[in-house]
Amino acid sequence: MKRVADMLRLDGRVALITGGAGHIGLACAEALAEAGARIALSDLNEERTAERAAELGRVFGVEAAGFAVDLSRSEETATLIDRVVQRFGRLDVLVNNAAFVGTSTIAGFAAPFQEQSVEAWDAAMRVNLTAPFQLAQRAQAALSAHGHTGAIINVGSIYGVVAPQWSLYEGTKMANPAAYNASKGGILHLTRYLASVMAPRVRVNCVSPGGVARGQDPRFVERYTERALLGRMSVEEDLKGAFAYLASDASAYVTGQHLLVDGGWTAV
Repeated sequence: MKRVADMLRLDGRVALITGGAGHIGLACAEALAEAGARIALSDLNEERTAERAAELGRVFGVEAAGFAVDLSRSEETATLIDRVVQRFGRLDVLVNNAAFVGTSTIAGFAAPFQEQSVEAWDAAMRVNLTAPFQLAQRAQAALSAHGHTGAIINVGSIYGVVAPQWSLYEGTKMANPAAYNASKGGILHLTRYLASVMAPRVRVNCVSPGGVARGQDPRFVERYTERALLGRMSVEEDLKGAFAYLASDASAYVTGQHLLVDGGWTAV
């Protein structure tokens, strides 16, 4: 008889988390490291990524390393998987978590619809959708090399499923770009496509968070909370169980699926 606690263990396996120095990426890394996985973090800032990896190693007693990568650059994305495999000797889990949030050099992302630019749209698609495609393509051989332990977890959003509720944003300076919504809708179907093309050796699933509390305008928080069935916005720790489940043998017969961790936002 298999024990659930044993099925959730990831001892000896290697997990790569993109955007791993950020809020959700770090929560994912903590969950997988606690389960025994060796951790590869990729993010833009080399120093911060290295610091986060070192902290994971100290806290959880696992091997961890940081990789500075700009996923908007195809040539950098193309080498990431090889760098991780060279460093750790294998790859078992790929978490496509990195997301474009706008930069000082690209205007027209977090802006009203009529002011959103094609340049920002293209940049968001490059990071949010093209990079996961490219990484999955490059990782397939490594993920298939050790039985059926290979898993890809794509990170979506409630806004890949439903349209924004614009009343939440009234009177605030917050935005909800079309490129973000479209790219997250795209990641859902990319998940299904990859699940079909990578079967039976690699499982591919998607986790979609709801709104995560990060000091947003109090008016937005109040409106969001009123509509959420569980009566609050989420915190990063709410996602840890989903990541641990989909990365491990506890979900050994689960692929092509979409797990919404949204407090019931999309249920009504």
